Amino acid sequence: MTDPLDRLRVLCLALPEVTEKVSADVRSASSAQHGEPTWFVRKTFVMYADRHHDDRVAFWCAAPAGVQEELVTTAPTRFFRPPYVGGRGWLGVYLDVDDVDWDEIGEIVLDAYRVIAPRKLTALLD
Repeated sequence: MTDPLDRLRVLCLALPEVTEKVSADVRSASSAQHGEPTWFVRKTFVMYADRHHDDRVAFWCAAPAGVQEELVTTAPTRFFRPPYVGGRGWLGVYLDVDDVDWDEIGEIVLDAYRVIAPRKLTALLD
């Protein structure tokens, strides 16, 4: 199996003006690091979670209105409401499941980008 971090990184970095950093702790404004790769298009749009809050490999991402609720309800073995950012509609996506659909993951990442990126950058996608 290919490392899911490598696959996720390729999807995120293929988008206009995306940068990758190790993100600061999302629970506070402190400078503590949780050591997870995070992708930004001026603001965070995808965060990797390698057993960070549980024993699962996943990522958290921005999502269009209503998507989190729909996916968590219809496929709870693949999607979840992540801690801290789930209340803002962010989606958690498990990457340690059998048969990860990387085409679907690509669409989810693209949707996350569209939610966060400035309009001039999303226009480059069309």
